[in-house]
Amino acid sequence: MTEPTLFAESGFLRLRLDISYDGTNFFGWGKQPDRRTIQSEVESALEKITRVNCETIVAGRTDAGVHATGQVVHVDIPENQPGAIGWDFDELAYKLNRILDEDIRINRASIAPPGFHARFSALARHYTYRIQDDNRAIPPLHRFDTAPWYRPLDIEKMNEASSKLIGEFDFAAFCKFREGGTTLRRLLTFSWERDALGYVIAEVSADAFCYSMVRNLVGALVCVGEGRFPIDWLITTLNNKERISDSLVFPARGLTLRQVDYPPSEELQERVRATLAKRIEED
Repeated sequence: MTEPTLFAESGFLRLRLDISYDGTNFFGWGKQPDRRTIQSEVESALEKITRVNCETIVAGRTDAGVHATGQVVHVDIPENQPGAIGWDFDELAYKLNRILDEDIRINRASIAPPGFHARFSALARHYTYRIQDDNRAIPPLHRFDTAPWYRPLDIEKMNEASSKLIGEFDFAAFCKFREGGTTLRRLLTFSWERDALGYVIAEVSADAFCYSMVRNLVGALVCVGEGRFPIDWLITTLNNKERISDSLVFPARGLTLRQVDYPPSEELQERVRATLAKRIEED
């Protein structure tokens, strides 16, 4: 693994961007040739303002169709804006939002503390998944961030099952395989509730997630919640490490990255070292 850069080069400063987006019309976060992605849009907007090539590092590489209200990015930009001294970061966020389409918003731009790395400094990522069950109609304003399901779901049974997944496990059964990637993850929270509007809401947090892991887990728990499989099936599937059928994976539209946690500034570098050491050990 290439050692991450923790500090901006001389003449540059590290910027933290807090971003939200509607992922409906994007092919995910990461740049792809001839496809609209969040990364390519954000970098293009930054380059128009800074007049240099900008490479962003993101906390969580969301898939096509996945949304975010609390995504975090860092990028190194020149210390001074073209034709002026220093930066007004409120103005920078305003200018970026003027350039970007309305399905991406820069919520905040700020100087990152020393040693900050959007990906490797992170302690946890928090996702929300929203379902409309029992074949009830989805209101038009929620059609892009809510997944439909035709059977009623038993929240109590789903909470009983999901609680058994809290901790560090090999989640190979609930991830799409990626060459060279580990499937060991520490699940911090996994709970279900029915909100005041009747939506079934999953809150899922982990130190990091494998590719498509949340959507796989949601699909498996829905199978338990509707009574198709017993709770024991979930545990057996986890232990056997045989990936669940693609037919059980829930759609991207219901998934939103809500928040990314970081340690205090003085602990950022140590967190990066610990994250990298753990990756090397697992690999």
